[in-house]
Amino acid sequence: MTSPASTDLAPPQLSAGPRPAQGPAADEGLARRLRALACTAPLHDLDARKANLAGEYTVYAMAEVALAAIDLITLNMDFDTGADHEQIVARLLPRVAAQAPARPAAEHERVARWVLENLINVGSVDRGFRAVYGTFGTDGVYVRRDYDFKLIEEVPGYGGGVYLRTTDEAVNVLVGALDTDVTSAQIAAEVKLEVLINRGRLADAQLAAEQARYRTVQYAETLRKTLEATRRNVRAVDWLHTVPDMIAEALDHVADRYRHENAILTNIRKARDEAEATNDAKTAEHKRRAAELVDIVKDCIRRHTQLQSRLLEAGPLFRAEQDRQAFAAPAAYTGLDLYGQLVAPVLPLPVEQATRVTDAFFAHGTGLRTPASVRLGDLVDLLLTPPVEREHLGAEMPEPDLIATPDDSRFSEEQLANAMRLLDLEHDAPRRLSGLLAEARRLDPDLPYLVALLAVHAASPPVGTAYRQGEERLLFAVDDGTPLDDPEFGGADLIVGTAMLDAAGMAADRTEAS
Repeated sequence: MTSPASTDLAPPQLSAGPRPAQGPAADEGLARRLRALACTAPLHDLDARKANLAGEYTVYAMAEVALAAIDLITLNMDFDTGADHEQIVARLLPRVAAQAPARPAAEHERVARWVLENLINVGSVDRGFRAVYGTFGTDGVYVRRDYDFKLIEEVPGYGGGVYLRTTDEAVNVLVGALDTDVTSAQIAAEVKLEVLINRGRLADAQLAAEQARYRTVQYAETLRKTLEATRRNVRAVDWLHTVPDMIAEALDHVADRYRHENAILTNIRKARDEAEATNDAKTAEHKRRAAELVDIVKDCIRRHTQLQSRLLEAGPLFRAEQDRQAFAAPAAYTGLDLYGQLVAPVLPLPVEQATRVTDAFFAHGTGLRTPASVRLGDLVDLLLTPPVEREHLGAEMPEPDLIATPDDSRFSEEQLANAMRLLDLEHDAPRRLSGLLAEARRLDPDLPYLVALLAVHAASPPVGTAYRQGEERLLFAVDDGTPLDDPEFGGADLIVGTAMLDAAGMAADRTEAS
């Protein structure tokens, strides 16, 4: 008789095969979190690398200074310009000084600049960060992907100068989310703000208001990048469906935000007026929070007004850029052949005539030289410094150490001469490549490779360059569709021949150039 425990407590049957990868939705959520973690890595890296600085800098919280820098740049950048580098450093100094008040001011400034330069990633080529993470494809194969991002960018201003702008990734790090929809995040933040104000929780409401303002900045940044891409190339932006839908959605978004923000202002003023009835310490803190909230919401209204004006100008800007780019004359790019256009015509000339040509060429080819800024102190030192006596023949040149370059070429000079002799068809009719290869194979087993290489290069001969360099004949190869029948090579059986160039025309051109 079988006991009940033997049937009820039987272990579940486990699959012997490998566990399949999760679905695309779950894997996308994991990738989103990995990208969020990657965006915070440069901030953690600041605290990890501060020990490498010359000095004792462990007392400074570098990630805290970095978050403050991102906050300042985000709130100080405008639609057309960004934040000034020196102003951001000056505003970071009080926070850095508060962490180590006994340290000198020069050290505080060095910490602020070091944090800001590392957020820009000055040491890299593209001034960006890269993280590697893995996802599962549709076929269940694990694939490693690169995630390139920036936190702070240096952008040129319309009136000159370089400004700092925070990227979407930096704003997401500051707010605490990544790859969120701007519209839904803005609505959620402002609804949360209104609820907190109605409940009198002004401290939490201030944090929600700051998050709402960051989302407004991010929305304006998306529009700015779209307009900037339109100015560069109209065809790179979808103005048929994507951008018109975004503009219509953004205008509705701005109208809804106006209503919400005006209602929020009304609730804030009501909370402030009710707090004025008493004068205790808690009420004073309440009034201060309410005043700060008024400033933040007013700044949101100002930014939404600016965003609305840019949205209304987007359509006319697209039509103007379309007309400008459609009817603009194509840029003419002409290549420069130094040998054919400069060296060959100048070499037969006397030195007196040749120097006029070379002086004019190098005067226009070297570009502009930026003059040094003149200061009164430098000018006085320059005028009062006695001239340095020079040697008549100049300084003694050191004797160079010459090392013979090893000859690592595959083919010898004799093989090149034999190949050129085979391809010298000036007085002969054009020949097939198969016949040339067979004749070369009888002379040398390695010679067919050199003949084939020269014939392939002759399939697209540089006629213009050879004409300017004064060559009288040119090797050419033509494919007439005949397949190559050879034991070592495949492809087309080219027709190889020699073409004669117009020597009289070349002489006339060189005379005119000189």
